Amino acid sequence: MNKGGGMKKMKYVLVTGGVVSGLGKGVTASSIGVLLKACGLRVTSIKIDPYLNTDAGTMSPFEHGEVYVLDDGGEVDLDLGNYERFLDIKLTRDNNITTGKIYQASGLNFNAVIDKERRGDYLGKTVQVVPHITDAIQEWIERVALIPVDGQPGPADVCVIELGGTIGDIESMPFTEALGQFSYRVGAGNFCLIHVSLVPVISAVGEQTVYLLFSENKTNSAQCSGAEKLGFDTKYLSLSQHIARLLRPRVFQAENIITLYDVPNIWHLPSLLRDQKAHEGILGALNLPGVAREPNLKEWTSRAEFCDKLLEPVRIAVVGKYTGLSDSYLSLLKALLHASVSLRKKLVVDWVPASDIEDETARENPDAYKAAWKLLKGADGVLVPGGFGDRGVEGKILAAKYARENRIPFLGICLGMQIAVIEFARSILGLQDANSTEFDPDTKSPCVVFMPEGSKTHLGGTMRLGSRRTYFQVMDSKSAKLYGNRGFVDERHRHRYEVNPDMVSSLEDAGLSFTGKDETGQRMEIVELPSHPYYIGTQFHPEFKSRPGKPSALFLGLIAAACGQLDPLLHAHKIPYGMAKKISLYQNGNATKFAKIPADGIYSNCNGVHA
Repeated sequence: MNKGGGMKKMKYVLVTGGVVSGLGKGVTASSIGVLLKACGLRVTSIKIDPYLNTDAGTMSPFEHGEVYVLDDGGEVDLDLGNYERFLDIKLTRDNNITTGKIYQASGLNFNAVIDKERRGDYLGKTVQVVPHITDAIQEWIERVALIPVDGQPGPADVCVIELGGTIGDIESMPFTEALGQFSYRVGAGNFCLIHVSLVPVISAVGEQTVYLLFSENKTNSAQCSGAEKLGFDTKYLSLSQHIARLLRPRVFQAENIITLYDVPNIWHLPSLLRDQKAHEGILGALNLPGVAREPNLKEWTSRAEFCDKLLEPVRIAVVGKYTGLSDSYLSLLKALLHASVSLRKKLVVDWVPASDIEDETARENPDAYKAAWKLLKGADGVLVPGGFGDRGVEGKILAAKYARENRIPFLGICLGMQIAVIEFARSILGLQDANSTEFDPDTKSPCVVFMPEGSKTHLGGTMRLGSRRTYFQVMDSKSAKLYGNRGFVDERHRHRYEVNPDMVSSLEDAGLSFTGKDETGQRMEIVELPSHPYYIGTQFHPEFKSRPGKPSALFLGLIAAACGQLDPLLHAHKIPYGMAKKISLYQNGNATKFAKIPADGIYSNCNGVHA
């Protein structure tokens, strides 16, 4: 928006949360970004996680949800996935700030506090949280905000910052102090605080989340510490006008309080913000009312409404290790959703704990065993996602065998591809002890082996990570056709084991086809079973680059196969009956069109998990 030709001033929007964690700050920050983008502004995002971990790479999915992988190999918080999907941008590892990163050297142009102290940069001064840590936080934010993330030259207009956790947490206090200083550092008209707070409603109405917009340039603890310090209590009604009337004498004006109630799907949120004039409050606080246009959310609105009207289901069984927490597979769910909506189907996810379909469960818990197999056998397609550790591996192998023998559409991702290879070696090659050295280091038939460049002593950041190029070996394959008959594709990786190249020839002689390999030709990236309607495994994670309206090619293929629409999709780019008139595949970046679904539009079964 730099119309005057001079150096523009970066604008910042900070999203914080109070009362409890998990209110949806990430979706809120993403929706605010969409709203500002719809006003013609360029938007970037930063997520602050106050924990001491350097990154999310070594954290259990049950602890923190999925580990989202960026193009540059950054293992980051899942909220960065929301930012990328909503805003159609490509973030960097430095867009995720942690306490561990602040205390440790990181980045190309940033020397962390301890490194500075060791070099003597502080000239004998006592190194303290204030000002040294808080200054380091502010410097990091200013540096990263200037990194282009939308494919255009130059920095964005607005940086949306999300502070993870809850205001008042001990671990977040240095960041709270730093951001308070930062608001003065950037100056009036360049900083807007949005505080997200839960307002309990003791009635059949349920609970609502209220977004409190601050136009003042202040972030001290008295003004952003959460509902308890703002005087919220359960007597407040669900009407934002009533809340505004009660709070007006204290801190807020009525127009600065926005109510975001439950919606059928999260694609409604940008429109809900717009309808309550949230953009006017934000643009006013950022001194941009005359620069930005009225938000154009036609595409988002139509996608959201279209998604709500979907009726014909497609059932996908996700056979995994972490099915007790759907956030463990968040990007995978979104990729399934994007593909389903593009094909005008309502996604139904059947969560199948991999260990529940194993023989041991049949003996110890026959009811769980029968329930798991009932879900698997009732699915239109089977997806085996990535994971680590040996729990549930035999169950995943059984799921791959069931899909192969019964010609059920199957997609295996990362470990899911590896177990498909192991199952094929056992069942077709007769190698009963075929396995991965991850699970059986002494196996005599190692189908999957540790990559030579990996580390067995340090787990964090030592995998094969980030965007890597896959070259198609068989242009007549389903995967090559789904990717638009390109010679190669760039997808994101996260693994330390790979298919044993010494076994490839025997596997291919028996009927498997490794249709995608890396640039050396020695690392297997895509495997297919040509005689099967749809049986594909990938070493990479295609879900990380799926976007609303630009579904991942291989997820689109899975859903199309599950719906009986694969052939017209593969041949001459014909659009199957009932499919959206225009489908854009997210093959190598840059998304364009979106679709829509309920409050996430995903319906799930098993263990009461709601996706």
